[in-house]
Amino acid sequence: MVISSSFSSPFDLTNSVPICRPQGIDLVAGGRNKKTKRTAPRSEDVYLKLIVKLYRFLVRRTKSHFNAVILKRLFMSKTNRPPLSMRRLVRFMEGKGDQIAVIVGTVTDDKRIYEVPAMKVAALRFTETARARIINAGGECLTFDQLALRAPLGQNTVLLRGPKNAREAVKHFGPAPGVPHSNTKPYVRSKGRKFEKARGRRNSKGFKV
Repeated sequence: MVISSSFSSPFDLTNSVPICRPQGIDLVAGGRNKKTKRTAPRSEDVYLKLIVKLYRFLVRRTKSHFNAVILKRLFMSKTNRPPLSMRRLVRFMEGKGDQIAVIVGTVTDDKRIYEVPAMKVAALRFTETARARIINAGGECLTFDQLALRAPLGQNTVLLRGPKNAREAVKHFGPAPGVPHSNTKPYVRSKGRKFEKARGRRNSKGFKV
């Protein structure tokens, strides 16, 4: 009996192929981190980081819910810190002249309002014209470090926010445009005779939304 040279004995370890077994993962004690909320701002703005440092201290030492909300909003993305117009600001502060309006975001000017009352406003940023109108009316534009000195616990303040869902992008969210009872804005190149006039847009073409 002739044994072929290609034959390998089951006890021959020279031609053995290593068996790959799945390896474990060395996790830090406590397992995987499932927390997704922000614990610091993504921005590299040094002034914002200083304000965050200040409000971290205030939250730790005062246990004030107002300070905790301010700190949380300082971490937020720009999308979640929408600007507040002067018109909304005046409307929200009606009858609250002795209180400080607090906005973790930008205060913008609004030409649709002619008379601006004297207001004390604390915000991350003011547009040039908004700042000028508030100061000319006898009001004050405060930074958050000034606010921390005046109201370390948030006393006598009104915490405000801009409309988060007023962005153009939000108009396109929701049920598909064209289905019944949908008010979602379609992504369409133009409005006209040739665009989106078929099924779902006319009674003669199936149904009309």
